Amino acid sequence: GYDCYPSITKIPNEVDLAVVVIPAVGVPPAMEEAAVKGVKAAIIITSGFSEVGNHELEHKVKEIAARAGMRVLGPNCLGVDDPLTGIDTLFLPETKVLISGEEVIATPRPKLGDIAVVTQSGAFGVASLDYLAGRRLGISRFVSFGNRVDLDESDFLEYFLKDEQTKAILCYLEGIRNGKRFMEVAREVTKVKPIVALKTGKTSAGAKAAMSHTGSIAGSDEIYSTAFAQSGIIRARDMEEFFDMCKALVFQPPTTGRNIVIITDAGGPAIMAADECELRGLKVGVLPEDCASVLKKMKEDAEIPQFASINNPVDLTGSVTSDMFVSVTKAVLQSSGVNGVILLGLHHVPGLQEDYVDKIAAISRNFLKPIIACDIGETEMALYIRSKFEKFEIPSYSSPEDSARVMAALYSYGEYLRSQGCLERYLASFKKRKDSTNTY
Repeated sequence: GYDCYPSITKIPNEVDLAVVVIPAVGVPPAMEEAAVKGVKAAIIITSGFSEVGNHELEHKVKEIAARAGMRVLGPNCLGVDDPLTGIDTLFLPETKVLISGEEVIATPRPKLGDIAVVTQSGAFGVASLDYLAGRRLGISRFVSFGNRVDLDESDFLEYFLKDEQTKAILCYLEGIRNGKRFMEVAREVTKVKPIVALKTGKTSAGAKAAMSHTGSIAGSDEIYSTAFAQSGIIRARDMEEFFDMCKALVFQPPTTGRNIVIITDAGGPAIMAADECELRGLKVGVLPEDCASVLKKMKEDAEIPQFASINNPVDLTGSVTSDMFVSVTKAVLQSSGVNGVILLGLHHVPGLQEDYVDKIAAISRNFLKPIIACDIGETEMALYIRSKFEKFEIPSYSSPEDSARVMAALYSYGEYLRSQGCLERYLASFKKRKDSTNTY
């Protein structure tokens, strides 16, 4: 069992952190006791403050903390999950027992990884943990900050800037407290690690909901979009993009240009990818001359089908084999005129076996260019192929459009880094990290 005390002041040892989970009316007295004890940090899980109009109670908490020199996370939050130290203040159990008696994983904690999650919404934060754990993506830290009576989004971006474990940041926001400071910090962060933001409250209905959820004033959506762009933050339009973009930015380097080649065994999906690429500002143009000549010779030597299209997209047709896919991908990556590759290897054709994933991963480690994979389908083989790609940290998606969108995010981030004069430094750091983990 655990020792219990009637008051925090009765604990004989020093207390580093107080986690407050009592009714809102009892929070100020509890904070006063924590101040007497000399506690310097508190996480207030309790709700019932400014998000429901109880501003006076929240102000009391702020006053007590300021007087005691105590830093506060919350109120109205889930707190933190730190897989490195084991600190976990989430009140939601990892498993749930069904009516049938079966125990299932309900609120998983992801493994230790590279992604920091900073969220104003606890509920969305928990859903994020569930998603990341299900996709076998690890986190460096998870922070739910709620009403931000003290610590806010800028504080956590500043912390993760210096955190060596964190390589990318996912940030869910309903509002920003200090726009100027947020932009100043974000500009420094994005020079060395990407931030993907999902900003809600874009409509009048959403803004009203944000006010009642965490007491946030949503503000003009156009202003947020401009601020994010100027700060190098990649803005996701929805939850799917939020996770998709972050995965790509962690797994792959940014592009050094907009010239993208699509390699496929299926014409229709390749057209879908090409359309989305062009709509997102990428260029799916004529193959560079050095690349086109290599593919033409491969045709002449019967290494690829005579009826394959060696334009862009490169369509190897339903007669493709694993070796064809690999040799064409290598030839394309070798061209200095190609900045990124989208692989649409639909598994349905008989000659394409799962070993092509291993071979693509092996050659990809020789190039500092992003590769995005796509396999359409939701049954066993499609899930297997996508999962296999991601074990090698090649992000894989279930639709051509998603693949194009994340490639556009890699281009956008690369252009921002170039504008700040730090693209080459970032790429060198990325390569060093990947070489040390031997995953690509």
